[in-house]
Amino acid sequence: MKALEKNGLGQTEEKTVGIRGRKFTLLTPKFIEEHIDPESPLQDFPLWAKVWEASWVLADFLAGLPPDPGKRFLEIGCGLGLVGLVAASFGHKVVMTEHNPEAIEFARANAEKNRCADLEILDLDWKSPAVYGRFDWIVGSEVVYHEKDFEPLRRLFERLLKPDGEVILCEGIRRTSLDFFKEMQNHFDLQAQQKSIRSPEKTVPVILCRMKRRKGDLTEPTEP
Repeated sequence: MKALEKNGLGQTEEKTVGIRGRKFTLLTPKFIEEHIDPESPLQDFPLWAKVWEASWVLADFLAGLPPDPGKRFLEIGCGLGLVGLVAASFGHKVVMTEHNPEAIEFARANAEKNRCADLEILDLDWKSPAVYGRFDWIVGSEVVYHEKDFEPLRRLFERLLKPDGEVILCEGIRRTSLDFFKEMQNHFDLQAQQKSIRSPEKTVPVILCRMKRRKGDLTEPTEP
């Protein structure tokens, strides 16, 4: 916590998350407003600074997959790091990515705090992805908020997903996420299911969507 505060990332607090009998402790921003640009508070709201319900659902889903040391996960928009940390702790080989410098600092601090300090956490710009190689899975939670990201994400999937790989996304139910999945149906075979996360105060529904290349599209993508 002190290290993050010294780096100018504001005050932090700890949040404990339980996934399949294991506990994970995350450092989170204590005051989200410290990470909001006053010049554009709506456009640049720090979506990375919260542990979203969709992240819990995706983390639990990945924890239930049998680990295979020969296969790799690429997490996009890792935020505070919950999904990647859980997947790694359950035996999966994960590369976590973000494009926000503050989020990367938090993700690295949380990896160290949860004894995953050797996790690879990289900067990834969806419009110009500088991550090479292809992955068996590309995963993400609460990454589809802007229509302008639809095409960059599709291109990223085409470039970085193995021909027989799978994209697994978990999103809140909102117009942009539904529109995104409808658009992806033009390029991938989709399987979607609604899941819910419950607390004493509320029940939050989310969509877990699995996407695979269509059989006629299993050509090797071109390297950038």
